[in-house]
Amino acid sequence: MLQDATFWVAISFFVFVGLAYKKVSTLLLGLLDKRAQNIRDDLSNAQRLREDAQALLSDCQRRQIESVAEAENVIAHAKEYAERIREKAAADLHATIKRREAQAVERISQAESAALADIRNNAVDIAITATQRLLGARVSGGAEDPLVDRAIADLPKHLN
Repeated sequence: MLQDATFWVAISFFVFVGLAYKKVSTLLLGLLDKRAQNIRDDLSNAQRLREDAQALLSDCQRRQIESVAEAENVIAHAKEYAERIREKAAADLHATIKRREAQAVERISQAESAALADIRNNAVDIAITATQRLLGARVSGGAEDPLVDRAIADLPKHLN
């Protein structure tokens, strides 16, 4: 058997296959390990990116909620401000109307006073004229009386 060439060829074949298997398996395992490490790194990067994206999403959602709350707050303040302006305008309008009404009442009162004064003055003038004519007609028929003359002269003073 040691003399048989086939035996030695088989042994050398098995030794070659064993050595080649060891070398190839080491090379293949190294490549597979490198590939597995690349996949692990890619998964780790993907996981980190996912966490970053999740954090960014939650930050954006928080900002959106804050923006909505701020917008509602601004709208509420604007409504309050508009209501205060409306109330102030209504109060100013009411005060203006009251002031104009008081001015109108004052003008009417002044016009009434002026009309009454005119009427009173006209009545006094008419009374004086009538009294002078009446007394003049009575006195012209007889002697003049100084007491009547003095009463006629004092009549305008007493009527005002």
